[in-house]
Amino acid sequence: MKETFYITTPIYYPSGRYHIGTAYTTVLADTIKRYNQLKNKETYMLTGADEHGQKIEKKSKEANKTPQEYVDDMAEMARELWNKMDIQYNDFIRTTDERHEKVVQKIFDKFMEQGDIYKGEYEGLYCVPCETFFTETQLVDGKCPDCGREVVPMKEEAYFFNMKKYEDRLLKYYEEHPDFIKPEYRKQEMINNFIKPGLEDLCVTRTSFDWGIKVLKDPKHVIYVWLDALTNYITALGYMSEDDTLFKKFWPANIQLVGKDIARFHLIYWPIFLMALDLPLPKTIFVHNWIMMKDGKMSKSKGNVIYPEDLIDRYGLDATKYFLLREMPTSQDGLFSPEEFVQRYNFDLCNDLSNLLNRTISMVNKYFDGQVPEYNGTPNDVDEEIEKVCIEQIEKFETLFNNFEIANSIQEIWKLIARTNKYIDETMPWQLAKEEQTEKLKSVMYHLIENLRKIAILIKPFMNETSENILRQIGITQENLITWESLQQYNQLKNIKVIEKGEPIFMRLNTEEEMEYIKQVMKK
Repeated sequence: MKETFYITTPIYYPSGRYHIGTAYTTVLADTIKRYNQLKNKETYMLTGADEHGQKIEKKSKEANKTPQEYVDDMAEMARELWNKMDIQYNDFIRTTDERHEKVVQKIFDKFMEQGDIYKGEYEGLYCVPCETFFTETQLVDGKCPDCGREVVPMKEEAYFFNMKKYEDRLLKYYEEHPDFIKPEYRKQEMINNFIKPGLEDLCVTRTSFDWGIKVLKDPKHVIYVWLDALTNYITALGYMSEDDTLFKKFWPANIQLVGKDIARFHLIYWPIFLMALDLPLPKTIFVHNWIMMKDGKMSKSKGNVIYPEDLIDRYGLDATKYFLLREMPTSQDGLFSPEEFVQRYNFDLCNDLSNLLNRTISMVNKYFDGQVPEYNGTPNDVDEEIEKVCIEQIEKFETLFNNFEIANSIQEIWKLIARTNKYIDETMPWQLAKEEQTEKLKSVMYHLIENLRKIAILIKPFMNETSENILRQIGITQENLITWESLQQYNQLKNIKVIEKGEPIFMRLNTEEEMEYIKQVMKK
């Protein structure tokens, strides 16, 4: 029986086109899923749309649509983007789905029956875009600490979830499960900023608007968006439904990905809801940072927003994914700039990877009529060293990737690419051919093709088209030569023939011209 792997993204609030910062989470999830598929696990990826709440009601009125019409259009737009980005999700959950709404009502009733939810009155400061109440002390310069917008005073009858009841249990869980929150410093943020000052009970219903899931026993109340939205991770699997096969198979999640702006909802409220349901918690919740611009957050008013479609249409999907993943460090915000994007494209993709492939294919054709020499099993010192480096880089990549240090793990692949390019300069195949050192020349060609095969497998989770292109050009078609297990092998290539003329997988860009193009796209 295969090991299972369940990964989720947050379900997104539908407000229009998704910029590269929003797309990053889903690209990351898709990459982690594909990596685990390569390792022969049965994977399941969930994404979707968060479609209830006051802000949706307001947006739909502005668009002259019903709330349902509005979210239907937004969901279609999201699906089109994920299709364009070749995101291989298994399910797209919408909080307006009947399968979700029915279970949320059951969960709410269960919480009421066991005394976790009580009725009261809420008076506080509310941020409409974030669907969140704040105390005076939580505000920053009198504004929402998450989005920086104005908050409004609000008073209404509401139901509350007794968070304090689970506070000690949550802290104990943090302590006993060091892998639950990644990176680790996010755990300290939750403890110091939200739990130690005193965990506030959470308002879980609203009465001032109508667009949401009604409380069955008190239908003037709409279930608060975070109780509604967070539970999608289990309702999508059929929890509390007639068919809970997927839930039994895939829960608890192996990893749930969230942006830092919604960290506290996932690191405090979500585990407490699961404790109240007596369900196991996700193995890991990974909180990533934001992609920033040089002048701060992306904003239409600043004219600094970049959408993934604009990059994909001009530079290709793989180059776009590579940049997004390569530029997002674990411990700080990533940075997008036209200069950095073009530079990564020209240096990493064109000079390093594409050039390595072209040089290798050209030499195999020139010296051996395109036939890859077979491994003789007796490498010289230089060949032994490149084999050792290759295996070491693969191990480093796996260690970092398994710890969700994705940008650093990709860097290890490029170190292998750089070392393989250097190997050509060290061995000087042109000199070996001139001196008729045929056996050494055969070994060099074999090792270059082997390293390219391994590089193609390593980049497959996030550059699938490029990976397949490399494998096609170097003549690798056998299934057993593109598995993750085959990365450890160095003597399996037999009867391999490269294509007659190498095809550049990335063409060098005109730096000034492309920087100007990206700047103009951002201004639009």
